[in-house]
Amino acid sequence: MGWGPGWPLARAGMAVGLLGGSFDPAHGGHVHLTREALKRLDLDQVWWLVSPGNPLKRHGPAPLAERLERSRQVMRHPRVRITDLESRMGTRYTADTLAALQARYPGVRFVWLMGADNLAGLHRWDDWTEIPARMPMGIVARPGNRLSAGLSPAARLFGCARVRPQAAHGLARMRPPAWAFLNLPMRGDSSSALRQAGAWRAI
Repeated sequence: MGWGPGWPLARAGMAVGLLGGSFDPAHGGHVHLTREALKRLDLDQVWWLVSPGNPLKRHGPAPLAERLERSRQVMRHPRVRITDLESRMGTRYTADTLAALQARYPGVRFVWLMGADNLAGLHRWDDWTEIPARMPMGIVARPGNRLSAGLSPAARLFGCARVRPQAAHGLARMRPPAWAFLNLPMRGDSSSALRQAGAWRAI
């Protein structure tokens, strides 16, 4: 399928990391995760999927246009694309978003990126088992979530698919389910803390 304005370019065989979230607001922790994923997972690009809203959160985020602009300000890298693809495709849940992207970009080797805190709660996501079944996952350590992530229902169910850190650079070329846990230097950046401190509008 062809691309138009707002759709990132990727050809078959490229390794593309997908980092989804509300980015309300984007901060240095997101930047750190992205740069490390590019390097450690040998990715050609990372796409930020700035979501219209998070179904698991009671209150809506700041307007999408404001979150996209903030993301572009904090994440400046030639191989990172800031996108509103979920809004363009009309998908609400991550499993649906990944299926739609794979259909639109056949042959692209996608890797789903998430913090360990999200792995700990992955079993609460809609159709959550479809995510590791569709594409490899790169799990990045966040403060206080290493143990809970490792003991989570998702980690237990797909424990046999865990890849050794030394082999993580080839994750994009592995057949799913496959996931790698990346231990990074800890950063305490938090979108909720920034909102509570008044550094970002609270809705």
